[in-house]
Amino acid sequence: MATTIQIDNRTLELLKKYKEQSKAHSYDEVILNFMKLGSYAKNFRGFLGKKNMTFVMKGLRDKGDRF
Repeated sequence: MATTIQIDNRTLELLKKYKEQSKAHSYDEVILNFMKLGSYAKNFRGFLGKKNMTFVMKGLRDKGDRF
């Protein structure tokens, strides 16, 4: 069943570019690919475990690196 949705011209241009780059057959396929990427990202939630933010950020940036 086909349906019509309203999107901005900017969004349409992005969909066109992605469709061309990914060699998708339809905009529907492009949207489904984006949705799959979202579920892929969910697999990594909690990857760092239950560590506090101080531990996670430790060593990422030294005082000497600051401007």
